[in-house]
Amino acid sequence: MRKQDIGSILISPVELETRVRALARKISRDYRGRTIVVVGVLKGVTFFLADLARQIKVPFVIDYLDLRRFAGAQPRERVRIARDIDYPIEGRHVLLVEDIVNTGLTLDYLLSELRERRPASIEVVTLLNRPGRRLVEVPVRYVGFQIPNDYVVGYGLDYRELYRNLPFICALKASVFELDTGAAAPEVVK
Repeated sequence: MRKQDIGSILISPVELETRVRALARKISRDYRGRTIVVVGVLKGVTFFLADLARQIKVPFVIDYLDLRRFAGAQPRERVRIARDIDYPIEGRHVLLVEDIVNTGLTLDYLLSELRERRPASIEVVTLLNRPGRRLVEVPVRYVGFQIPNDYVVGYGLDYRELYRNLPFICALKASVFELDTGAAAPEVVK
């Protein structure tokens, strides 16, 4: 990582910590008396989920799934589950944890796949939300932050697997994309 790659810091470490703690309190209140299955969508969710899980005060099991993207496919065919959850969710209360919701296409696909397994309930928490980019309306119950259309990195989010370790969320400068690909910033599909 080069300092000159980093644009404006959008969300500071203190803001992240404060908001994650508030989300965990709300989730703990809403699920009081129940055990939940927390499902994280790899890889970008790693830092957010680790911090969130430490603050949740109700019993839970944790599992992960991973997706693969396919270029050139129709929008609803662009993602598939590459690594599925191991824990059965039928009759369970599921909390799906996302790093960012943009178009809603990925989340719509995941919710459809998970609902087929007949959980008692399924709710979504996302660290970052861009409702202005929606192509598909999706139910997001818990939102950390609304963000602009900048390509963001840090706190688990990456550009070409880099910048995940930044302790804040920031915009990546356009010059990074131009140097890397000779093109504009990549389109965010998720």
